[in-house]
Amino acid sequence: MKKTLISSVAAGALLVGVAVAPTIYAQETTTPPAETQQMQPQPAPTTPAPADQAQTPAPDTGTEMAKETDYLTQQADEQIAASAYMGQSVYNAADESIGEINDLLIKKDGGVEAAVIGVGGFLGIGEKNVAVPFDRIEIAEQPDSGTLKLTTTETADTLKAAPEFKTKAQLMAERDAAQPDTSTTSSTTPTTPAQPAQPQQ
Repeated sequence: MKKTLISSVAAGALLVGVAVAPTIYAQETTTPPAETQQMQPQPAPTTPAPADQAQTPAPDTGTEMAKETDYLTQQADEQIAASAYMGQSVYNAADESIGEINDLLIKKDGGVEAAVIGVGGFLGIGEKNVAVPFDRIEIAEQPDSGTLKLTTTETADTLKAAPEFKTKAQLMAERDAAQPDTSTTSSTTPTTPAQPAQPQQ
């Protein structure tokens, strides 16, 4: 009788364990422990943006940059490169060459102010530079070759009589040459001749 009672109690305990175990297991898997709940990040509270900020769209920086920096991609018919002037002969009204362009003077805010024309001399020896205002030079582009023909109302005599043009570098060199060089001159102090030694008594 004792064996039957023990076996029935054991069987009952086994049945209760089988019936209760899924419920406990389900509670453990669906409800995280308190430590796990504290570790989960909480979403930050969102505040609505003011009405004036919500209405303003973000600027399109790519489009704005493209509008602000309009790059040239090709030379237009009315544009002439400065290099096209260099070395070009300048002709007078009688179609005689009176010199050639050595340089252009360009204003800091844009626009060519004068053409520096080398006049006189032979093969660059004895040549003098004269800055002729650019509005006195007419430019004609040859349609077949695209080369320039430059003419002026000036003559060879007027350019030879004109004052010579000097660059900033030339003016600074002349100013430095006119100043005496104080670094090589040294002040000499006269020395007194040594006295002969007196004989000791």
